[in-house]
Amino acid sequence: MQTTISKLAELVGQEVTLKGWAQNFRSSGKIAFLQLRDGSGFVQVVMSVSDIPAPEWEVLQKLTIESSVEVKGLVKAEPRAPSGFEISGTSFTALHIAPEDYPIGNKEHGPEFLFDNRDLALRTKTTWAVLRIRDRVFYSIEQFFHEEGFIRFDTPILQPTSCEDTTQLFSVDYYDTQMFLSQSGQLYSEAGIMGFGKVYAFGPVFRAEKSKTRHHLSELWMMDAEMAFYDQAMNMDVQEKMVKRIVKDVLDNCKAELAILERDTTILQNLVDNPFVRLTHAQAKAELAADGITVDPLDDMGTEEEIYLGNKYKLPIFIEDYPAAVKAFYMKRYVDKDGVLRARNADLIAPEEGREIIGGSQREESYDALKKEIVDRNYPLEEYEWYLNTRKYGTVPHSGFGIGLERTVRWITGVHHIRETIPFPRMLNRFRP
Repeated sequence: MQTTISKLAELVGQEVTLKGWAQNFRSSGKIAFLQLRDGSGFVQVVMSVSDIPAPEWEVLQKLTIESSVEVKGLVKAEPRAPSGFEISGTSFTALHIAPEDYPIGNKEHGPEFLFDNRDLALRTKTTWAVLRIRDRVFYSIEQFFHEEGFIRFDTPILQPTSCEDTTQLFSVDYYDTQMFLSQSGQLYSEAGIMGFGKVYAFGPVFRAEKSKTRHHLSELWMMDAEMAFYDQAMNMDVQEKMVKRIVKDVLDNCKAELAILERDTTILQNLVDNPFVRLTHAQAKAELAADGITVDPLDDMGTEEEIYLGNKYKLPIFIEDYPAAVKAFYMKRYVDKDGVLRARNADLIAPEEGREIIGGSQREESYDALKKEIVDRNYPLEEYEWYLNTRKYGTVPHSGFGIGLERTVRWITGVHHIRETIPFPRMLNRFRP
């Protein structure tokens, strides 16, 4: 029976055929140990000279790392094995014997070397675990929104203007007209809710920010959701429910991957079981100041401030109602009791140095107020006329948010650098392979 390593739990005591690659191999001459990888998992195949036909055994002795193979054998439960199973081999076929100079061996390599050889590093256990968790997060988000009554609403990657910041755009020559790679599909999704009520867009976005920190990519995947007739409090409730769902799905379905990464799941389980923290921007700044941290009460939250609060609470934290001056033009505004103009928004800060993983707000529904803000910022009004139509014809209170896939995966997996969370990272200083 041909099967995959992921299904061995159902096949104990049966003979199976597996196809995959030699992750590692050693032989004493009479007994051989093959660490087999097939994409779904890892398992050890133990083969004895007395059980394998002589011609096959002769080929087996020439096996090299990353050769592709087919093995047959009996599935045995083995509690000492990481997979919980072992194969007692009865037949071996080499599909391709790889050269002996495979550059990524069973030793420590520097991160730059691994990313220079990313096409091969994708085969390592750590990368396998991270990217399978990425896949689960993607799948969980899609499931969540469909269960909540959203439809997928694909927005254009090529856009004529900026969503938030004109200094972070990549320009493209589009039939002799200048266009830009999308920063976000949000503005288009806001048009979508007027026809569909609740929509989400999920795709690649591009940021030309010239940053080399471990939190930044130039090409990333963003999920933007928009909801008609939702205020900011309702918006945060949806976000909290979604993040709990994502984390629970990973804890339930990615146990092997989390074990490979040696991920301490205590904080992840804690956030599934407990409500998120909610602080206003003013409260957060005051709390930081009381704890001895120098702050600017009217500035954005800094990296150190976000990390400090995450470490303090050990739960995701909604920081609400930032000063409007540091936030985007489309956010609804109000004046607080101290006379500060604030946005009705929130950033969700993840613990364990996860920093901001979600940004969201209630959108300004007033045509006149939104138009004035666009004009005051000297944005080209003609490029936003279509967007203003969402307020001109049947405007409603509405809210939305965006979650960065790679930032979320980096936090959940616990890896150090965001470039580890995407198959082929694009950064200021990296665009190959």
